[in-house]
Amino acid sequence: MNAPTVIRATKRHLGTGTADFATVDTPIGPFTTLVDADSVVLASGWTADAENLRTLIHPMLRPAELRQRDSLGELTRVITAYHEGDLTAIDAVPVRQQSGEFLSHAWEVLRKVPAGAPITYTEYAAISGRPDATRAAANACARNAAALFIPCHRIFRIGGALGGFRWGLPIKRWLLDHEGAGPTLLTPLGK
Repeated sequence: MNAPTVIRATKRHLGTGTADFATVDTPIGPFTTLVDADSVVLASGWTADAENLRTLIHPMLRPAELRQRDSLGELTRVITAYHEGDLTAIDAVPVRQQSGEFLSHAWEVLRKVPAGAPITYTEYAAISGRPDATRAAANACARNAAALFIPCHRIFRIGGALGGFRWGLPIKRWLLDHEGAGPTLLTPLGK
């Protein structure tokens, strides 16, 4: 096993504690996850850039250092299992994010959208308790630091357009197809 790589925060990233991270190869590219000392996910996404993920974490939770690991144990197994077809493997993974009341609630609601049953931003706003706040619902997706575990990829525009996705529309398309909600529900990529 290799010695862990430690990345220290610059002044603009001052935080507390150390987060461990590991990158897993997936069919759609590298997937990196940052976890706190309790092995709770702080940030994740289809990237090998752990420092970029750190910047997505709320300043009150942002770690001062990142320590690279070869694996995060059970969490790495869960990530691999999901990408290999066990769509519910991610459902019970603990996540820690911080924001205002609406965003925190909206992220909890996102965790209840099942694989294979995506919904529109309008429907998402309604089940989040603010039916007239479609833009706020879209903002909750955009500000989600824990991609995959808080499945913002399961939200799309009225009419079937994919909408946005921090990790790119080809990845969002792959995830929806992987979960069985692809071509018949959504318009082709780029429309």
